[in-house]
Amino acid sequence: MSQHPLFATRASRMKASEIRELLKLLDQPGIISFAGGIPDPALFPGDAFAQAFQQALGPDMQAQALQYSVSEGYAPLRQWLAQHMRGIGVECDIDNILITSGSQQALDYLGKLFLSPGDTALVGWPTYLGALAAFNAYEPRYDRLNGNLGVDEYKAAAGNGAVKFAYLSPDFANPTGETVDLQGREALLDLAEDLDCMLIEDGAYQALRYDGDPIPPVLSLELARKGSIENCRTIYCGSFSKTLSPGLRMGWVVASKPIISQMVLLKQAADLHSATINQIAVHQVAKACFDTHIPKVRDVYRARRDAMLDALEQNMPDGVEWTRPEGGMFIWVTLPSDLSGSDLLARALDTVKVAFVPGQAFFPDGSGANTIRLSFSNSDEATIREGIRRLGEVLRA
Repeated sequence: MSQHPLFATRASRMKASEIRELLKLLDQPGIISFAGGIPDPALFPGDAFAQAFQQALGPDMQAQALQYSVSEGYAPLRQWLAQHMRGIGVECDIDNILITSGSQQALDYLGKLFLSPGDTALVGWPTYLGALAAFNAYEPRYDRLNGNLGVDEYKAAAGNGAVKFAYLSPDFANPTGETVDLQGREALLDLAEDLDCMLIEDGAYQALRYDGDPIPPVLSLELARKGSIENCRTIYCGSFSKTLSPGLRMGWVVASKPIISQMVLLKQAADLHSATINQIAVHQVAKACFDTHIPKVRDVYRARRDAMLDALEQNMPDGVEWTRPEGGMFIWVTLPSDLSGSDLLARALDTVKVAFVPGQAFFPDGSGANTIRLSFSNSDEATIREGIRRLGEVLRA
């Protein structure tokens, strides 16, 4: 589709999400979908939200819930988040926290805040497709964060632009499911210091650990080095989408106060503030049941991950490899080099009604044609086993 002549140059870099487009095809009857990284709605704390909204619309809170609010976010929710962040090793206060309309909005704001055309963003190879979509509008170039390049090589590759930030999801990353170990996180902090760039830590899946010991967030490690969040270059982005509800679009950012203050200005210009009533409801539910709800979610997703790993082991032909995540929602599959994930999707939809996401969209340079992403979060174990069995049939054919 040709671009309108009056569109800004950045519009040419805006592309439809391959995942969002794929989800439109999944209304067909009988489709087994491993495509979207979608929480199971059966796990939403629906009764708790019903009670929270009823309370928010009651006589004591109705006026506040339906009124404009401050751009920083609902103060009691930010206070709860400050306590939550302290529980995972990040000492901060309410003024270090901004509520956003999902963590996706936070990524858009950070791209807008730091990227000028031609600047470099360091990202995983592959990386979260939504991050690329958020950053693309600000016309950066991308370099490979996991490429083991030295500081001078990164700077030389950046040319006349600057390396502005490194973006990563260190726990059970989307799309690979992989986790950055403690040594790797310390090395990333060293790299950010040497490059004098920011470090964006996407913690969307941090709470969904099923095996192994938790690893401190990157921001926690930097705090241990520098003593105060005001001295840190790491920006932590969190989300309630994978734990409580994606539909309410509640995320948050934790960073030094100068960064938060600048992001508040961006939010004022964009949407004034996130929905007041949603913030009130999320606060009520988080306060009432977050700590008891999350273990239940972990138990269900752990069993589904195990079912998918077991089914892959039983059904995949030789030459197919996959990750073994300790948490999150995704398994990353690498096919033989002569196979295309997109071609496999077309054949799987047509012949066995199984859907997944081809991996190529997660690579900034369009490589990775022989990869696919599987999500296990929204299918029960029997469906997972049947879907992987069907997929194995297609691959063997």
